[in-house]
Amino acid sequence: MYTLALTNLTAIDLGIVFIILAIVVGAAIYTRRYTRSVADFLSANRCAGRYLLTVASGMSGLGAITIVAQWEQVYQAGFSAGFWGQMMAPLGLLLALSGWIIYRYRETRSMTLAQLMEKRYSRKFRIFSGSLCWISGILNFGIFPAVTARFFIYFLDLPVHTYVLPGLDLTLNLTLGVVMGIELLFAIMIALSGGQVSVMVTDFLQGQLSNIIFLVLLITMLVLFPWETIVDTLKQAPEGQSKLNPFDISRLPDFNISFFVMMLFITIYNFMVWQGTQGYNSSAINPHEAKMAGILAQFRSGVTYLLIPLAAVCAYVLMHAPIHEAATIATQATLDGLGDAQLAKQLTTTVALSNVLPVGIMGMFAAVMIMAAVSTDTTYLHSWGSIFIQDVLMPWRQLRGHEDRLTPETHLKWLKRSIVGVAIFAWCFSMIFPLKEFILMYFQVTGAIFLGGGGAVLVGALYWKRGTTSGAWAAMITGSTLAVGGVLINNVVWPMIIPALQSSHPENTWLMNLPEVFWLNGMQLGFLSSLSAIAAYILVSLIAPNPQIEMDELLHRGEFSSNDPEGPDHVAPPRRGLAALGFTEEFTKNDKIVYILQLSWVSFFFFAFIIICIWQLFFKWTEDWWANWWFFNLIFTGTAGAITTVWFLIGGAKDLKRLFERLKTIQRDENDDGTVEKHLTDKSS
Repeated sequence: MYTLALTNLTAIDLGIVFIILAIVVGAAIYTRRYTRSVADFLSANRCAGRYLLTVASGMSGLGAITIVAQWEQVYQAGFSAGFWGQMMAPLGLLLALSGWIIYRYRETRSMTLAQLMEKRYSRKFRIFSGSLCWISGILNFGIFPAVTARFFIYFLDLPVHTYVLPGLDLTLNLTLGVVMGIELLFAIMIALSGGQVSVMVTDFLQGQLSNIIFLVLLITMLVLFPWETIVDTLKQAPEGQSKLNPFDISRLPDFNISFFVMMLFITIYNFMVWQGTQGYNSSAINPHEAKMAGILAQFRSGVTYLLIPLAAVCAYVLMHAPIHEAATIATQATLDGLGDAQLAKQLTTTVALSNVLPVGIMGMFAAVMIMAAVSTDTTYLHSWGSIFIQDVLMPWRQLRGHEDRLTPETHLKWLKRSIVGVAIFAWCFSMIFPLKEFILMYFQVTGAIFLGGGGAVLVGALYWKRGTTSGAWAAMITGSTLAVGGVLINNVVWPMIIPALQSSHPENTWLMNLPEVFWLNGMQLGFLSSLSAIAAYILVSLIAPNPQIEMDELLHRGEFSSNDPEGPDHVAPPRRGLAALGFTEEFTKNDKIVYILQLSWVSFFFFAFIIICIWQLFFKWTEDWWANWWFFNLIFTGTAGAITTVWFLIGGAKDLKRLFERLKTIQRDENDDGTVEKHLTDKSS
């Protein structure tokens, strides 16, 4: 079989990749005609239906880097990590059904979170919070190109060329730079074509194609690695580091039970706060469609999040069982040649798959990873580029006395230039930043630069009339300061500065006794920054004068609601308490069926989690029992995933057609550009 000289892909594999990329590029070019205003570019003029949102936003949140990050976790923790993830199964559904944050956020008609911050607090705070959001986002996104490019370099076995900068003792990976450049240029082209319209449409197509390919890959992995071999290999893990039994992972250094407990808290606290997909937060036709998209999202991840752990588990089996010896030897040789232990952990599953997948399947998987990379890159470029203009530059202009609106043409030019600027920063940051911790840990601590205080500020803005602007400032400053310190400690101070000090001062006993890694990982630092920010928000708000907020005006309710019962601002207030989990007047018959199905699905896994936990207090499942449980999960979830792939394909195609029809006929409002004319609080804070 003919193989391209520069890669290990055959002509068949390359053909698969090129066909899929051609579909994505064609879709991006086609959507240009529908972007005619700032609102189109930022939020698809709020014309998206539930299935389109569900599939597209799900694909945008997947990302090649997310897959690699999950591989790091699962290779270390095995299937055990998945069990503790099941305790969070009801969260997404409960949050979606209750309308928590989603409903009120959509009622404010805000395009970005920082726009809401200006309405609720002040313009200065909008600029500050928008700046923190942007800094947090681009630092978080800054490693995306490098992680993704390294995947392709080692998955495709590309030749690595380096260059040492004279006088700086800095080695640059030229191959990395070229691959990142191609990746980012492709994403820029899509993001600039039509903004949120092109991003959402291409994400939808990539999501549907990926779901189909994931099904094929899932079957392939089980053929290459028989279940009996997987189980026998996982059972050989050391005591306290079980890959099957989630109650026997006390000796895992990072992904143990405390990690998942903190993740549970952070998932609730930061719900709807992270703005990496901010375009999707404001793209729904109305709050109910946004709510239904959140409910449907619980079905979406079936096949996708089955393959991710299974691929890492199979890589572990490859490295610990004599099932494909030639592939094992080749994989170990590549990892040994990296010369970086953390990088080797990051690339173990990648290199293993490149040595074991057959012709055709290699091309499919390469295409999936390209789509996962492009979908996340386009969404993040659009989000962080838009946030800089909408939530930093524009309100700063107003603060400086420039009250004139930008023309739509100028506004769109600024947005596009900002997107390109974010891409340039990400390329440069990825070339030089020394990532010295697990990707998921880095995500948590860089995200906490904004999320640490952002959760308290958002919940307070929508639900607590007593929350003040000074309290918001205190929360943001506290959370960001602790998070920035965490990034520097774990990636610069401890891996670089401390070893240098130990080398130059060997007589210092205290210095020499410091541990090899800092006592707290990224998750723990992010968790502490969130708790500190909550305390700061509450205490400072209670000390400050009562701001006298008119919440009905913020939420367009009561006398401030739309006079048009069919208008986008006219929304029935959500029910409160347990009643929020029931049907509201917007639920159609089909909505009720979807709700019941999803409630049954989530309830099954959650109650299974509770029952198993109680059972373990009195009896202990053997590893064979746990193996049976994971096999049931694979078959049951895989079957459901296959069904939902077809279901969402049909529903999404209809939503796509309606999106184009709405964008053809909708009346554009040039003033709908994210500018805030009126504030709800006094300006004294």
